Amino acid sequence: MMLDTVRDITTPELIEIRLHPAGFLPRGFAFFIDTILRWLLMLLIAIPSMFIGDSGIGLFLISIFLIEWFYPVFFEVVFKGKTPGKRLVGLKVLNDNGTPINLSASIIRNFLRFADFFPLFYLFGLIAMLTNKEFRRLGDIVAGTIVVYTEPAARRFSVPEAMPVPPDFPLSRDTQKTIVSFAERSVGLTKPRQEELAALLPQLSQTTHPQESQGAARLISIANFLIGRKP
Repeated sequence: MMLDTVRDITTPELIEIRLHPAGFLPRGFAFFIDTILRWLLMLLIAIPSMFIGDSGIGLFLISIFLIEWFYPVFFEVVFKGKTPGKRLVGLKVLNDNGTPINLSASIIRNFLRFADFFPLFYLFGLIAMLTNKEFRRLGDIVAGTIVVYTEPAARRFSVPEAMPVPPDFPLSRDTQKTIVSFAERSVGLTKPRQEELAALLPQLSQTTHPQESQGAARLISIANFLIGRKP
């Protein structure tokens, strides 16, 4: 069950994404599943290692280290933020700007689990999660990551293709977002309604160049320019 906590992010392409941070209960369940799977992997390696002798013991100890520390790193980087436990629970790890987690961030957040564990049973990590609205443990805060639900919570609309036209003057980021949002939703509006809304930004929807489109069509062309679409 999702708590009523969201994080709204605007990408460099001016796409708005809504993320739902996961609380400590689903994250704890995912961690429990991954712990069981790690133990099973260690057991599978321990059985043949018993018959190799001293070298088998060394191999087993190295395997324990690699599985314990790099199991989550491998799955988060290769499988887009999802360990098997997170996948089963419906969670994934992202950078806190909404982009896929990278290798360095995954290493930092997972290697700092020892700090979350102190003084006992991940007490520091639990306190950190309960004292910030995005339920981030210490490793997440330092690495700049966030664990979210994988349910489709992002609202993505397509900007209709048009010849990109730069605005006549610099625009604030809020104005840029407004223009892109208008263009995305214009496909569901009637032509009169499009022109009515475009008239709210007369300084942008009109031009002194007769060869250029005006009104809603001009705003859509500006939106194409803002998202980086090429002619």
